[in-house]
Amino acid sequence: MIFVAGSANLDFVVRAPHIPAPGETVLGSDFKTFAGGKGANQAIAACRAGGVAVGMLLALGRDSFAEPVEASLNNAGVALQVVRVDDLPTGTAFICVSDDAENAITVAPGANLALRPEHLPDLQGIQYLLLQLETPLQTVAAYAAAARKSGVKVMLNAAPAQALPPSLLARVDVLVVNQAELATVSHCAGTVAQCLQNLPDVRCIVVTLGEKGCCARSDGQIILQTAFAIKPVDTTGAGDTFCGVLAASLAQQLPMPQAMARASAAAALACTRAGAQSSIPTKADVDSFLAEQPTEVAAIKPDNAELAAYAGFKQPTSKSNT
Repeated sequence: MIFVAGSANLDFVVRAPHIPAPGETVLGSDFKTFAGGKGANQAIAACRAGGVAVGMLLALGRDSFAEPVEASLNNAGVALQVVRVDDLPTGTAFICVSDDAENAITVAPGANLALRPEHLPDLQGIQYLLLQLETPLQTVAAYAAAARKSGVKVMLNAAPAQALPPSLLARVDVLVVNQAELATVSHCAGTVAQCLQNLPDVRCIVVTLGEKGCCARSDGQIILQTAFAIKPVDTTGAGDTFCGVLAASLAQQLPMPQAMARASAAAALACTRAGAQSSIPTKADVDSFLAEQPTEVAAIKPDNAELAAYAGFKQPTSKSNT
């Protein structure tokens, strides 16, 4: 079983020709609300990935915004443990999506800030505890410590980006970051490879690289996954989809390269649909997509030379790949 402890929001989404610059007003073309929040998105992604039960600890206000958020999770089959908060509203996110599928997001955490260390239930029977950083860092650190004490593996999506204490990183089994988040966590402005060198004590780090793909350092090995060719509609929730499907795949004992391939395929499909949770594909969707578009997954090979160079990894010689 995967247990997610994290955020749940109601997303207010406006489509516009481009993301407004500071001081600029842009006329939007469409407005919708969607259930969202990194924790909730990742829980639904793990649930739709199939093959593993998913539970979630979340905090919601006693307001009308909580209803669609809770309904979306229930409909996906996520087993909920809800903390009801009297003095804070349900979390919200305000999202502008441009015509080229990029987005700008501002989050008002609201009730998410009310999650406390004592809210974490017993972790018996849990394989992975999946965490993010839209809840208080002190709480995240306490949950990771509790998981480690219980023998539960910890996957942390270090988003939104912030510096993390070494004590927390030492308790993380799988760290998932994008390039900007990696730079913040590692205190490094160099290549992916250089940033990874600043985090020697994290056993497994997976780095998403947008349209380039993703890479990982897992048990000392470098794994590369090139991106799938798609026509993006909305990238909101793609990273969360990646995290949830990666967690579900690892919980089912898939090797890291195969888990990354499934997570990348699911994230690619999410980019072809609008919204966060509404865009998350099912296991059948991912299976069909992979069957139509086989992927290249391997430690650095000649056909991954471009991705290796982009991430700053040393290129192998022809002899090493024979």
